[in-house]
Amino acid sequence: MDSKSKVIIFVDDDTQPIGEFEAPVNFELDTRKLIDGLHQLKIVSKDPTGKEGIKIIPFTVRNGPAIAIEGLNDNDVVDGVLPLMINAYGKGNQKQFLIDGSETPKSVPSWLFAAIIAFIAWAIYFTITSLG
Repeated sequence: MDSKSKVIIFVDDDTQPIGEFEAPVNFELDTRKLIDGLHQLKIVSKDPTGKEGIKIIPFTVRNGPAIAIEGLNDNDVVDGVLPLMINAYGKGNQKQFLIDGSETPKSVPSWLFAAIIAFIAWAIYFTITSLG
């Protein structure tokens, strides 16, 4: 009779485990083999007497290019023509940093224009009042 517990690891609804180990386990899950989206890790443990325990952990894989959009948010109510800025960029090979496309361009926020105008107005007011 085996004196150690066993751990069997499944991904999603696969009937074939991706690994079967004796506890304790150090395991690396390679998500590059999974498509982007929702998945679940199912861990089945069996103790030496044959009793089983199950733990299911949902997770999301996002290995594909990131997609950023400006001009439309989740659950927005819209009408007319929407100007959208869409950018998609991947991580590359992660050994060499590529500056091209690694940042999502954004338009200048309107509050920044208001702050600049307020500062200029204050500077003109301060200049006029300090001269007189």
